[in-house]
Amino acid sequence: MRYLSFIFLIIFVYSCKNSKAEIETDANLETLILNQGKAWLVNHETHVGITKMDSLITNFDTLKDENYKHLGESLSKQTSFIIKNCSMTGTAHDQLHVVLVPMLEEISILREIDDITIKKAALLRLQIYIEKYFEYFKNE
Repeated sequence: MRYLSFIFLIIFVYSCKNSKAEIETDANLETLILNQGKAWLVNHETHVGITKMDSLITNFDTLKDENYKHLGESLSKQTSFIIKNCSMTGTAHDQLHVVLVPMLEEISILREIDDITIKKAALLRLQIYIEKYFEYFKNE
């Protein structure tokens, strides 16, 4: 029985190995602040782009897709849309860059790196950045 418990423990530890809690994100993420306790307002296009990115990732996960390069290309189109249409200025714009710049780096990994383990970690980090976006930014 002890042996069986040990095996289950190893399986549990291995399955948790790539959890979001263990993924190291960009250190600048710690500098992200709220706007006097409230989420920053973003322009409509930025919010639409990030929301579409979130949907693309959700669909990718749901379908158990393995074409990370295609996902990266689709996400890149959304970030291009966001950058092209961003009308934000000031501190809100600066705070947006705290999450947006690392997103761009992770998307590049999805598009360009061949190692599946690295791609999976990049996708997990990207999901964390998107979660932070929805925590710190909103569109009315």
